[in-house]
Amino acid sequence: MRRKMPADLYPTEDKPGLRVRGGTKYSSSQGDYVCGGCGAEDHANGDNNVKALVQDYADNHGPAHRGGRQ
Repeated sequence: MRRKMPADLYPTEDKPGLRVRGGTKYSSSQGDYVCGGCGAEDHANGDNNVKALVQDYADNHGPAHRGGRQ
């Protein structure tokens, strides 16, 4: 039985950030982000796509808009 993720773990415009969920034997990994600097958002499924999403967020969004500070 799959449990639904609590809504407060997902990034929103009011709570920007990055969320990554590792895959299991029965599901693929997932990731989401909402950038607090420019408002960009994205979603990915699967290990390679989630890795690319995290790299995009790190390079172009969240930390990049804070001058590298986290």
